[in-house]
Amino acid sequence: MPTSPSLRERTAEAAPLPPGPPKTGDGRRPRPERAALLRRIGLRVLALAVLLGGWQLVTALQLWSPVLVPSPAAVWRALLETSGTHDGVRGYQGHTLIEHLGISLRRIFIGAGAGVAAGLVLGVLMGTLPWVRVVLEPAVAFLRTLPPLAYFSLLIIWFGIDEAPKLWLLAIAAMPPVAVATASAVASAPTALVEAARAIGARRGQVVTSVVLPSALPEILVGVRLAFGIAYSSVVAAETVNGLPGIGGLIRDAQRYNQSDTVVLGLFAIGISGLLIDAALRLLADRLAPWRSHA
Repeated sequence: MPTSPSLRERTAEAAPLPPGPPKTGDGRRPRPERAALLRRIGLRVLALAVLLGGWQLVTALQLWSPVLVPSPAAVWRALLETSGTHDGVRGYQGHTLIEHLGISLRRIFIGAGAGVAAGLVLGVLMGTLPWVRVVLEPAVAFLRTLPPLAYFSLLIIWFGIDEAPKLWLLAIAAMPPVAVATASAVASAPTALVEAARAIGARRGQVVTSVVLPSALPEILVGVRLAFGIAYSSVVAAETVNGLPGIGGLIRDAQRYNQSDTVVLGLFAIGISGLLIDAALRLLADRLAPWRSHA
């Protein structure tokens, strides 16, 4: 028995979506040429080699004390020492580097994930209900301008020094960019699609879920990327108190003892894992919204 077309299909018939990027003969989007891809990879490898070479040159000339600027070899030794057991000492403060990083990533995903979910709900409400936007927009903008350390002390007073204040800090830091991006994208949904959906009898909830949110998805995903980036930049602040084990706690503890090689190693761990997660989010955005380009 033939089924009735869905709301999205009927809306698309009434007001078709704008054309996407050109496709090849087999229906797939054209991929970058192999030569261009290899050129980009080569340029990035060359830039990395130049950076490492300059770093090694600065440390070899001893322009600064090794305590201030550790050499690449010192950071490598710190990586080896914190990744296993040496002289009866396991990793750093009893945990290996990957364990410190994994605990921080768990905090980031839980805290930032809660912030992203709250930001999506607030953004949809702000974008669809004008009175909600008037009420909540100043509060969201206020939170967005606050640095994490400004309210972390208050969170410690409220929730103690265990996991709760860390997760709350990351959630509060991640929520505003998602809320702002979602509200802006929802409010600027194509009028033609919305009116076409209403013309065929769609209710308000159906319009939001089947028309508004799909059209706003690329901007929402950009907000999610920004939220996780802010959460990463806030993890050291979140782990300033009782942060061990954790990569931010490792950095803070090593800083107290002038172990700059371990500090630099922790920064590399955060940066590289952050790049990988951002790349995964970009890939997700390309899969969910292939008709739009992403920065």
